[in-house]
Amino acid sequence: MAAVRVLLLRARGPLLPRPGRAALRPFASGANFEYIITEKKGKNQSVGLIRLNRPKALNALCDGLIKELNQALEAFEKDPAVGAIVLTGGEKAFAAGADIKEMQNQRFQDCYSTGFLSHWDHLARVKKPVIAAVNGYALGGGCELAMMCDITYTGHSPLRPQPSVPAGAGGTQRLTRAVGKSLAMEMVLTGDRISAQDAKQAGLVSKIFPVEKLVDEAIQCAEKIASNSKIITAMAKESVNAAFEMTLTEGNKLEKKIFYSTFATEDRKEGMTAFVEKRKANFKDQ
Repeated sequence: MAAVRVLLLRARGPLLPRPGRAALRPFASGANFEYIITEKKGKNQSVGLIRLNRPKALNALCDGLIKELNQALEAFEKDPAVGAIVLTGGEKAFAAGADIKEMQNQRFQDCYSTGFLSHWDHLARVKKPVIAAVNGYALGGGCELAMMCDITYTGHSPLRPQPSVPAGAGGTQRLTRAVGKSLAMEMVLTGDRISAQDAKQAGLVSKIFPVEKLVDEAIQCAEKIASNSKIITAMAKESVNAAFEMTLTEGNKLEKKIFYSTFATEDRKEGMTAFVEKRKANFKDQ
């Protein structure tokens, strides 16, 4: 695992109320979380909100945090009321990289035989759309985590990259696909500064908001997504993600197959009927 420098996003200003010390937080499934806080948001409780909560460590990604994150993602995936998920951090950090203390004594043999970091990209395989609300540090593994999400919003304040830790959760791969080889290589090898505006222009983030409105805007977007058919949304997400894995010809073929498959759903019929009748669709996620 070669050492690289990826991206650090740092924005000043409050994101959410100060979480204080990390504590066990109850979740709807009955689990107790030490490193994250979860809740449902939105008028219809259709948005699953996950907040990383290791304030003293600037939300550094330890193995326990990742396991809890995966558990929360799976619970929201199974919840029929939740149509989209928002992932955010604290007022100082989204996630300041991986927890180096857990890595410093690892050996190649241990990493290879145990599949070290193999469960860190579960976020990228979630079927429901995930929006990253990034404020504060997003360094190394934190940036990798944000890039696993489907949509990324960031705060309006200036962003400041810093040296990163080794990238082993897809950072060099996703960054290159997001911003292109030249800029990705410059960011990885130098850790030079990039502003929120430059990140948006490069395609790393889609929108910039004042930090005090960031999470609310992400939840609002998630609510809009959740109001659509969940099964059709999952198909659309699969089709877009395939564009990064396939040639144009292969992608077009997959897109047509996915489009054809929508005709097996009741929601496709309801959506088209509602459009013709000029009324709001009543999706049943079937």
